[in-house]
Amino acid sequence: MLKSLRTAALAATAAVAASAVSAQVNLTSNTAGAGTTAGLTASALVEYAAARGVANIQLKDGQTGTNYIQALAEGKIDIANGPFILPFMLAHAIGPYASLGKERGAEIGPNVQLLYPYTFSIFTMYAYDAKGVEGWHDLKDRKVLNGPPRGAATTNSRALIQLFGGSKFDEDYESVTVSWNQAASAIIDGTADVAVIPAMFPGPRVTRAGAAGAMSIYSLPKDTFESEDGQKLLNKPGSTAFSIPVADLKASLGDGWTVVSEDDTFRAMSVVGGDFVNRSMDEEVAYQLTKSHIENLEGHMALAPFMGSLNFGVLDPKVSGLCGPNPVKFHAGAVRAWEEAGHSVPDCARP
Repeated sequence: MLKSLRTAALAATAAVAASAVSAQVNLTSNTAGAGTTAGLTASALVEYAAARGVANIQLKDGQTGTNYIQALAEGKIDIANGPFILPFMLAHAIGPYASLGKERGAEIGPNVQLLYPYTFSIFTMYAYDAKGVEGWHDLKDRKVLNGPPRGAATTNSRALIQLFGGSKFDEDYESVTVSWNQAASAIIDGTADVAVIPAMFPGPRVTRAGAAGAMSIYSLPKDTFESEDGQKLLNKPGSTAFSIPVADLKASLGDGWTVVSEDDTFRAMSVVGGDFVNRSMDEEVAYQLTKSHIENLEGHMALAPFMGSLNFGVLDPKVSGLCGPNPVKFHAGAVRAWEEAGHSVPDCARP
């Protein structure tokens, strides 16, 4: 009898221990618009983590990156993704974070740590041919879609227009801002004459807009692109200079699109960033989340036609935007996962 009780007790203890090991952590995550690179990657992580018993992730999409990166740094949410420019501005308390003050920015900025980097999108300008837009210099007195009411995308849009087109928002043109979920509609229904926002080739916003009429997409002017000021803007934290043969872009966009460029090269700015966690996250959880991403890379890049070209699994700083003035470091758990998978983590991006 005692032996039976002892055996039962041991079995119960083992069951409890096994349950504790497999118990999932509850996490919260924020991302931008559904169907975007960020949205697809965030929703995929929810599935990867659940399938592996790593975590239950409650995801809210359609959110503004400026807001949720600060929330992540303050420990109000557990996971977020966005371009590297946001943690940079947060750490320096500049731009939309200026009201925080330098001391507070420096305090919470390092709390944003990286699981994995990737390219979010390509910042460019496009419009319906019926609008008669001739190029970046032709935005005066037009209604230009800059992005959401508050966020890094809008800041980038306005900076590109000013440097490459010479127009200042709300002085030379009317700045239109809407949520990401309304961005395609703003172009289609004429709320804006022209869009200067991130795109993918082919991506949901450009595909939807292009289906409603002939469109043109405009390369950045070559001279300014190659200038010192141009390269400084294009390669700041959260972005890299981007170029692609016009023929390749045309093939990707399909019929109904005209690629406007001075030569056979299309020039733009790529937006780089990644999926972040708060540095207080348990190392094993961060490791398991990163591992689940790495081991699903092939399927991940097949989630949408544009995902395979967005540098998932690439840690090279020249491509990923890591290091240099970018303050974001990997989480220790992420470093372990990447190195275990045979990747070299740049020393400048280690925590």
